[in-house]
Amino acid sequence: QVQLVESGGGLVQPGGSLRLSCAASGSISRINAMGWYRQAPGKERELAAVVSTVGNTNYADSVNGRFTISRDNAKNTVYLQMSSLKPEDTAVYYCNLREILTDQNYWGQGTQVTVSS
Repeated sequence: QVQLVESGGGLVQPGGSLRLSCAASGSISRINAMGWYRQAPGKERELAAVVSTVGNTNYADSVNGRFTISRDNAKNTVYLQMSSLKPEDTAVYYCNLREILTDQNYWGQGTQVTVSS
């Protein structure tokens, strides 16, 4: 079993920055992808960014150029640096770990990000 614990959400003004962290623990496959999904009120959960074990990244068009995902494999931790935040970035952000070989998905509890003046 894998546990994901997120931190770093909060309230920020438009144009501001936040950094999310997600630490994974438990029986973690070494071949995996870690990422951040987000869900705004009344909308479906969507991918924001994902990074593979070897550092390959993929971003949603809506965040590309503003968000940067990174990971520390030694700490089993993934980060999401969010800059130039917009009100439409307001959502609950969920950490995800997907084991590539089994396609098993694990989710964090979610952390609220609110962008408002």
